[in-house]
This record gives sequence, structure tokens and C-alpha cells, in this order.
Amino acid sequence: MNDIKIDAEMRMKKCVEAFEDYINKIRTGRASPNVLNDIQVKYYGVLSPLRQLANIIVEDSCTLIINAFDHKVIPMIMKAIINSDLGFNPLSDGAIIRITLPPLTEERRRYLIKVVRVEAEKGKISLRNIRRLSNDKIKFLLKNKIISLDEEHVLQGEIQKLTDLWVKKMDIILEKKELELMNV
Repeated sequence: MNDIKIDAEMRMKKCVEAFEDYINKIRTGRASPNVLNDIQVKYYGVLSPLRQLANIIVEDSCTLIINAFDHKVIPMIMKAIINSDLGFNPLSDGAIIRITLPPLTEERRRYLIKVVRVEAEKGKISLRNIRRLSNDKIKFLLKNKIISLDEEHVLQGEIQKLTDLWVKKMDIILEKKELELMNV
């Protein structure tokens, strides 16, 4: 019985962490090296994360500087950034790559808030699915007379409390990101 609760909590935690990772990639007008976390560069025939090939530094609030460990990889890094869906236009002087982030318009901010809300709802649906699967496991235990009816109610109540807790955490993360997007 305890395994069901522990498994549900671990899965719910991973769900919220995945949501948080996703929204951290949505830029808020300030330059952050995290926006480049998913960039994979084809280096000697192997896809490698950009962070393994270069240092990413925030120069000012709207500029990132990429300093490659090997200058031969600069054209490959630029190509990977251009081909990504981030919409950045990198510039290189041969030694470093500079990315200037365009300012966010009001329309773009509203769009990003909608995207974040949709992702939050998807995350909440995932949390509810985890709750449903856990409750199905509990009902299976009751059906096979491994637990009593009272234990079933107690366990389902604990699963519901876990679900409420993680939904609330997701709401807090969402609210913080919305404020961040509107106050840029």
C-alpha cells in the first residue's frame, strides 16, 4: 500500500519538474543560458549538447555570448542555433558567437502566457492520470481482499491529498512565470 503512495508521489514530482523545465526555457526578455539547453551540435558526426562544446555567458540583459572550446566548431554551433526553433540569429566574429535577444512585444507576452497555461493544464491532466492509476491499483487490492474498505478510503484520501499538493505547486510555478512574463 505504501508503495502505491510512494510511486504516485515520485511520478507527480517528475511531472511537475518536467513542467518547470519546460517553462524555464520560455524566455522572459532577459538573456539566460538556459534557453540554449536543448541545442544539439553535430560535432565529428556525433550530436553533442552545446554546453559540452562551449561556455555560454550572459553579457547583458539581452545578449548571450558563446565561447567555443574549439574554434573549428563555431560554424556548426551557429548552424545548430539557426536550425533550432528558437528564432535566434547568431553573429560571429570568428572567436565568439553573439546572440542578441529581441525585446518581447505585448502580443508575444500574451501568446507566451497562453502557451504556459496550456502546458500547466497538460501537467495537471498528467497528475490526475497518475491519481487515477493509483486509485485503480488500490481498487485492485480491495477486489483481491488484500486491503479492507476502510484502508481503501484512507489510501485514496492520501492520494487525493498528494494530487492537490502537486497541483498547487504547479499553480504556484505557473503564477510566478506569468508575473515574470508580464513584468518584463
